[in-house]
Amino acid sequence: MTLTIDKNVYGSLLVEFQPKVVETEEENEKYLEIIEKLMAEKNRTPEQDTLLDLLVILVEKFEEEHYQHKGSTPQSILLHLMEEHNMSQSELAELVGSKGATSEILSGKRGVSKRLAKKLAEFFHVSPELFI
Repeated sequence: MTLTIDKNVYGSLLVEFQPKVVETEEENEKYLEIIEKLMAEKNRTPEQDTLLDLLVILVEKFEEEHYQHKGSTPQSILLHLMEEHNMSQSELAELVGSKGATSEILSGKRGVSKRLAKKLAEFFHVSPELFI
């Protein structure tokens, strides 16, 4: 289903936030802050959803080009993101849905499903490919 957006409302959001290709770490951080605020909105408008999608694409492109994850495993990436967000294993278990599965994932005994990769990606504002 394609949502229709109000071009005037969306245009106003574009004027306010002026999204462009992310070129610096400062711009990346700024967009991540905006993304977090938009994701926290309980009743996002279709225009805000469209802006959110655009900003996520811009951040992902920057991070793919500037953060080399070669040699990193989904487990090490997840541990790093948990550390960055001061997240405990029990807090991650709430997101995963199971303490046992969380423990197995963090120990490397179990991989991350595509569904969970999408959930983690949305939570941490990264690409799901990092977890697969």
